[in-house]
Amino acid sequence: MGKDTFTLAGREWPKVKWWQMANMRTLYFTLWAAMLTSATNGYDGSLMNGLEAIQAWNDDFNNPSSSTLGLIAASMSIGSMLAIPFVPYVADILGRRTGVVIGCSIMICGVALICIGFHVALFIVGRLILGFGIAIAHGSAPLLITEVVHPQHRAIYSTIYNTLWYLGSLVGSWVAFGTNNIAGQWAWRVPCLLQAIPSLVQIVMIWTVPESPRWLISKGKPNEAKAILAKYHAQGDLEDELVNVEFNEIQQTIALEQEYERNAWSELWSTPGNRHRLIILISIGFFSQWSGNGIVSYFLPQVLKLIGVTNSTTQLEINGYLSIVQLVSAVTICFFVDKVGRRPLFLTSCVGMILTFIGTTIGLARYSIHATNAAANSVIVFIFIYYIFYNLGFCGLLVSYSAEILPYRIRAKGLTVMFFCVDLSLWFNQYVNPVALHNIQWKYYLVYCVWLAVEFTVVYFFYIETKNTPLEEIVKHFDGDSAVYGGDAATAKARHLIGEDDVPADTTIANTEKTTGV
Repeated sequence: MGKDTFTLAGREWPKVKWWQMANMRTLYFTLWAAMLTSATNGYDGSLMNGLEAIQAWNDDFNNPSSSTLGLIAASMSIGSMLAIPFVPYVADILGRRTGVVIGCSIMICGVALICIGFHVALFIVGRLILGFGIAIAHGSAPLLITEVVHPQHRAIYSTIYNTLWYLGSLVGSWVAFGTNNIAGQWAWRVPCLLQAIPSLVQIVMIWTVPESPRWLISKGKPNEAKAILAKYHAQGDLEDELVNVEFNEIQQTIALEQEYERNAWSELWSTPGNRHRLIILISIGFFSQWSGNGIVSYFLPQVLKLIGVTNSTTQLEINGYLSIVQLVSAVTICFFVDKVGRRPLFLTSCVGMILTFIGTTIGLARYSIHATNAAANSVIVFIFIYYIFYNLGFCGLLVSYSAEILPYRIRAKGLTVMFFCVDLSLWFNQYVNPVALHNIQWKYYLVYCVWLAVEFTVVYFFYIETKNTPLEEIVKHFDGDSAVYGGDAATAKARHLIGEDDVPADTTIANTEKTTGV
């Protein structure tokens, strides 16, 4: 792939300058209505840290014990797990945009109960409903993004999506900091109430985003699909060659999905290649939350208390500055995914997390023996550095790498499995972490030092490089050179239709379509 070209359907195409194309500019501006789903999720993570540091919240809920804190934090993940069976079907049957709206509507109901919450049980129920809604929106939004953006920008946009968790975290941390000085219950009710704003924005703005062309074609609306592709990828030119290649490839791929898909969910483990993918999906789902980040993401005040930082204002300040570093580092890394490669980023991430976690553990241990400022400051510094390494591999790539290694026909189900593992690990972490921190304190960090070594081993032996590989060719890394899926299958079928099975490999779908008149 050249510097000024990208690959699609076995051909090199000149790169476009999106800022010079009015319709594409509009698309990428309105697409933030889908991107906000990840930010909403991040807001919650930072919100829990903020609430734990706000004295009014602790007073109103009778200073929750470590086990109660764990249940409160885990309730959102439990709600998300309950929604998993419905997620792929909402997006596939009702549409990507409708899936986002349904999820956001449910989230608003959950926020209402949380804000009303006069008892910890009602607070927990509200978070359960919130988690249920965010799972549905989370299962629809990245599909819409991946399927509507220009092929040239798909990797960057799909990677950026999950990094916006930190945007929500940044807003949530500073909102909690700002409301900490409000007298009475509004100190915690205001940040909880503001959690509904992104969902309200999405419910209105998502309709300015075009529906997925793939979904429209699957529902027998090819003319609408092609019109969307032409409008946003070629300034409305229905005869544009790239638009025709995209359109024909999607049409034929969906036809092949209907022809080849036989075993539904069991197909995820029916072949050696799919079992390899399943190992990656399950592991990356757990690794994204079991790398030690869950301790800081939801229980930073408890960690800071281990090094003598008990002042709520100081805790909130550290939480806010950490959110800035997280957002900047995560988004910056997205632009190097295709330049550096996935595998080097994953491996460097694991090594960096191991080293910084060892440093954090040593700092915590030294502080428990000699409560010095040097030991406390080293822990804070290592927490910041840790997140830079974590973001190299397990933030943006969580969604984009999981999506690209899956063939078209099992992509939605595969992503659902990955998100289920994320929710399962979150549930475990959010319930266990506060209890473990309370009972064994800094020694709990030793568990993650060992576990991170396990992560490195799995990544080294199972994670495959997909750098600069066209989406339709990634399957060859898992299923061998004879694999025929997605775009390859569409091209092969087209060759078969015209009786030219010996057509050279670089023949495009567009050329075969002209011959067959399909």
